[in-house]
Amino acid sequence: MLAVFDKTVAKSPEGLRTEDAGEPHVAGSLVDDFCSARKGAVAVNLGASGAIAYSSEKQNPLLPRLFAVVDDIFCLFEGSIENIFPLKQQYGLNKTANEVTIVIEAYKTLRDRGPYPADQVVRDLRGKFAFILYDSLSKATFIAADADESVPFFWGTDSDGRLVLSDDSDTIKKGCGKSFAPFPKGCFFTTSGGLQSYEHPLNALKPMPRVDSQGQVCGSTFKVDESSKKESTSGMRKVDSAANWSGHY
Repeated sequence: MLAVFDKTVAKSPEGLRTEDAGEPHVAGSLVDDFCSARKGAVAVNLGASGAIAYSSEKQNPLLPRLFAVVDDIFCLFEGSIENIFPLKQQYGLNKTANEVTIVIEAYKTLRDRGPYPADQVVRDLRGKFAFILYDSLSKATFIAADADESVPFFWGTDSDGRLVLSDDSDTIKKGCGKSFAPFPKGCFFTTSGGLQSYEHPLNALKPMPRVDSQGQVCGSTFKVDESSKKESTSGMRKVDSAANWSGHY
């Protein structure tokens, strides 16, 4: 899976970008290259916000990739959720719902009901996963990975400051040069709140320099700063005053 988001939609954290952010390119070219190398790949142009792409080729059968679009919300999901049945009941979903539709419904809960703790929503997902969600209505992103780094998941910054995310390290390197790193485990990223730890929501995250095998500085990793405390900012704004919860159940 691949997503390229404009910096107006998803601002890269300080420290993720280095002097070598890869060769200049347009968002569509990286997506085109991704799709041309994978049979049956699907790409979606998000206009000025960026683009996403999905392929089921060469996926791990234990960590399948899923893609869904519901109410103009696009979501790429890789992995599996262990407590899928209680989550279906919690979000009022039918028996055919799967991991990707659960994530979309969880996001809609955050967006429409708010304020609601996003860190708790992600903690409720028990399993091995990484996902990328884009809401075209509010032009917002919601991205997360499990606490054990069970799914290969990387992010980086390209030469134009766009945020690039993928489960394929070669794709990230091509788009971002040295300006990439594994997505922080146990963390989530939103357009409104940036990068946060859902395991330690009241602690700030600090960038840690990352050096490759050749001694070159790459995009930073992010660790929980146990000495810092912050006010919880994990809620999300409602998108309009007409949001009505009765329609969800």
